[in-house]
Amino acid sequence: MRQSFSALQALWMAMAIVLIPVGASAQMDFGLDEVEGSDETGGDDASGENDGSDMSFGVDEAGDGEGGDDGGLDFGTGEGDVIGDLAAGGDEVEAREDAPRRTETVEEIFAVQRIYVLRLNRVELAPSASFTLNDPYLAHPSVSLALNYWWTNVLAIGLSFQWFQWGDPQSRESDLNFFVRRSTRLGIPVNEWQLGTYLNFTYVPFYGKFAVFNNFIFQWDAYVVGGVGLMRTRPIPVIDPEIREFDFQNRVAFNLGLGLRVFVTRFLGIFFEFRDYAYLEKFENLEVSANDGPCEEAGTRCNPSTWFSNSTTFSNNATVHFGFTLFFPFTFDYRLPK
Repeated sequence: MRQSFSALQALWMAMAIVLIPVGASAQMDFGLDEVEGSDETGGDDASGENDGSDMSFGVDEAGDGEGGDDGGLDFGTGEGDVIGDLAAGGDEVEAREDAPRRTETVEEIFAVQRIYVLRLNRVELAPSASFTLNDPYLAHPSVSLALNYWWTNVLAIGLSFQWFQWGDPQSRESDLNFFVRRSTRLGIPVNEWQLGTYLNFTYVPFYGKFAVFNNFIFQWDAYVVGGVGLMRTRPIPVIDPEIREFDFQNRVAFNLGLGLRVFVTRFLGIFFEFRDYAYLEKFENLEVSANDGPCEEAGTRCNPSTWFSNSTTFSNNATVHFGFTLFFPFTFDYRLPK
């Protein structure tokens, strides 16, 4: 009998141990409101004492400074809903992303390459060879020499000289003129050029560079040249060669051209140039008096004033030049602004 009573007593004690924590945990409130039965002092029992077993996770209990108990723990942030607070934090992040962002100020840096060749205050010497394009009856090959002074990097003033008289001019006459005279018994007047000299102005509006085989870089410039001067010309007697003989005479001539120059070094370059020389020319008179006697009788056939045509003809000498150019001094210094 004592053994059964002791076993029953042990059973009751075990149940009490199990139920006491359950009862204590039943008073923990995770809601928004306070625990039922608490007064305005926040979680105190009727006797006004807090036994420390009341744990609340609400947001309306602590932080008001009006008698809240010290034993209550509050993990709320405003509404007591932790998951909702975390979600609300995401909205704030989106709001911050929509707000205008500061843009960094990036300073632009410009790299300006120096000009490969400076022409300022340098003297240019440019020999060349040339030939004409628009005279089908007589060739006019020449050698030329130009001397320019560059008072700015793009403007120059200079002199040029051409020499045309090489050997017998009859040897430079084309076959076309010969066959025309032979087949039609008509002579085509042609003129021989001796020399030309000009005062020129040069302007460089364009310059740049190009690569060759991805290994070599060459600098180039394009220029406009023009000026005024004189040419010395004379007709070649083809109408009455037995009597007539002409001397060279001066003709006022103008020239205008375009050129392209490629620099090999800072003082040496090669150039290609097209230039048109325009002037007023006098050709041989096509009329011969057949009734005149010998020149000793002072006939009009022997009068030099009748050998030239009565009118002048506007002539163009379209010439192509190939040559090289030298700049003196060979070196130069950049002067940067202070």
